[in-house]
Amino acid sequence: MSWWGNDNTIRFPNLGIEFPNLPRGFAIGTFTIAFYGVVIALGMLAGLAMARWKAKKTGQDTEIYLDCALWAIPLSVIGTRIYEVIFNWEDYGWDFWKIINIREGGLAIYGGIIAAILTVFTYCRIKKLRFTLLADTAILGMILGQIIGRWGNFFNREAFGKYTDGLFAMQIDVRYLGNSFYGGTEAYISEIQNNIVTVGENSYIQVHPTFLYESLWNVLIFCIMLWAWPRKKFNGEIILIYLSGYGFGRFFLEGLRIDQLQLGSTGLAVSQVLSGIVFVAAFSLLVFFRIRSVKLGIPVSLELRLNPADAKRTKSSKKNAKEEKAEEKSEETVEDKSEDAESGQDPDEVEPGGEEKDTEEPQVEEEASEKASEAGEEVPEEVENTEKPDENASQGSKVEEDDKKPE
Repeated sequence: MSWWGNDNTIRFPNLGIEFPNLPRGFAIGTFTIAFYGVVIALGMLAGLAMARWKAKKTGQDTEIYLDCALWAIPLSVIGTRIYEVIFNWEDYGWDFWKIINIREGGLAIYGGIIAAILTVFTYCRIKKLRFTLLADTAILGMILGQIIGRWGNFFNREAFGKYTDGLFAMQIDVRYLGNSFYGGTEAYISEIQNNIVTVGENSYIQVHPTFLYESLWNVLIFCIMLWAWPRKKFNGEIILIYLSGYGFGRFFLEGLRIDQLQLGSTGLAVSQVLSGIVFVAAFSLLVFFRIRSVKLGIPVSLELRLNPADAKRTKSSKKNAKEEKAEEKSEETVEDKSEDAESGQDPDEVEPGGEEKDTEEPQVEEEASEKASEAGEEVPEEVENTEKPDENASQGSKVEEDDKKPE
């Protein structure tokens, strides 16, 4: 075994750091293996280990994550290549072997993210698993893989930005610049070429190490995600933190890169436009669901498998607190009506104002009897009975005998 591509140096002059004769990979006989692929593979393994660790810590089935990774990892690699080829078609055309040759680089991370999310979503639908919980757990592994994987760009001398003389300025030997440099943004290339630095017998370009910026930015997001996981208010919160955080950072970092994938002839960087959209959408959803979950007090479920009842409700949301309150009110109304029925009160006798109707019939009969007695007339039997219901039978019999006497 021997080193491959170790005849050049990478320097960070303003930090006083130098990597002399840094190899690009190693060779076994005539077969060369780039460190780019090794680092990407290490990132994937570390990401899988991270996801399984978090799953175990939260009481989930770790084997589910291994099974899902066997689908998600290869499909995400394919997705990174498809994204790269689609938006850089002039470099690949219909050359099939060039399209599938990923050993020289050419993997666009957004293609991998999109493919991974779609794969996980499909996997959860088939296996009847809670997608938002699995995504919250698996995304920790994905971002860790990105943190490590970005250093593959370091060994490949790619994914750097425009000229800078800042603290993190990186110098790369001009003899080992690949197509990513010469196929980059013309204005940036011109500026870089006008600021070439000569050290000894070698000439170097001096640029932004955007791969380093992104790796460090992802470390910050990763720490935030780890802190937020036990404090999350809803499943799906962690992946939204990732999408909003990564989208925000990538939007600015993409503006520094010279190897931007352009959106047709618009001059717009595809990943920069996509990053802006992802950030706005993910951050809006994060704020909305966070406020909603805090307001309603919905508990966070750590049960990965959906039960049969949940599986039937995957297309409809659960009842929210407002619906529950409405049910409580309806129950109270029914109870009130049943109490009225037991007390004998007729609901129809209650006016809208809540007061019972006054019955005027006894008053009318009393007035009529008074007028009749004043006029010396006989009080009708009905009125008399109404006024004096307690008179004895003897008095009634006397009245009947008087009635029978001739006038």
